[in-house]
Amino acid sequence: MTQATQPPVRAVLLDIEGTTIPVSFVHATLFPYARKALPALLRTHADDPAVKAQIAEIAHLAPGVPPLRQLEAWMDADAKVAPLKALQGMVWAQGYAEGVLKAALYPDVVPALRCWAAAGLSLAVYSSGSVAAQKLIYGHTTEGDLSSVFVGFYDLEMGGKRDAESYRRILDAARWQAGDVLFLSDVVAELDAAAAAGLRTCQIVHPEDGTQPGTTHPVAGSLAEVAMRFGLPHPEVA
Repeated sequence: MTQATQPPVRAVLLDIEGTTIPVSFVHATLFPYARKALPALLRTHADDPAVKAQIAEIAHLAPGVPPLRQLEAWMDADAKVAPLKALQGMVWAQGYAEGVLKAALYPDVVPALRCWAAAGLSLAVYSSGSVAAQKLIYGHTTEGDLSSVFVGFYDLEMGGKRDAESYRRILDAARWQAGDVLFLSDVVAELDAAAAAGLRTCQIVHPEDGTQPGTTHPVAGSLAEVAMRFGLPHPEVA
């Protein structure tokens, strides 16, 4: 079936980093903020049930290693592990609440997402960052609260982003048909996994992020270009 004869896209599943927000925001703003704030969180909220649960999970994954040392090792390795993501989300929540953190999305993202949602497309997020962290990003953008355009947020509880089964779990959770869903990411391996689960795919390539276009998925430089490629509503003509 060619692109022209495929059924219309009814849902769009989006990665965050490198897809809707510059990599620099995550690596130059969020990660350093979390690294600086995590010691105080562990020290002052050690009795908080949510923090205690993540410390217990760290002990399970890295027996005998002090929690902060293990968190720092995971941050150094940019590891996608749930306890790190959960604790980072907690300190980011404080930063957003205090107005220290605001997410600056790519300029084409907000108009496109608002247009698609208004047209009835179902939009959801799938990121290695925790659901809480995802909601913080979209709830505290430089253009206001964007979280209401999404019908779902998915994280590593669904599984790894390079595992096709993760996308099948999302389909089940959202009650979507695979062929109706377009997955957008800058990472080819994630797109490969989504395609293996039957989703339609498009790689988002922003040169300023150093993303290299692949050869096995459609490529777009903006959500406006995605709209043109896949017959989605466009902000300028909606």
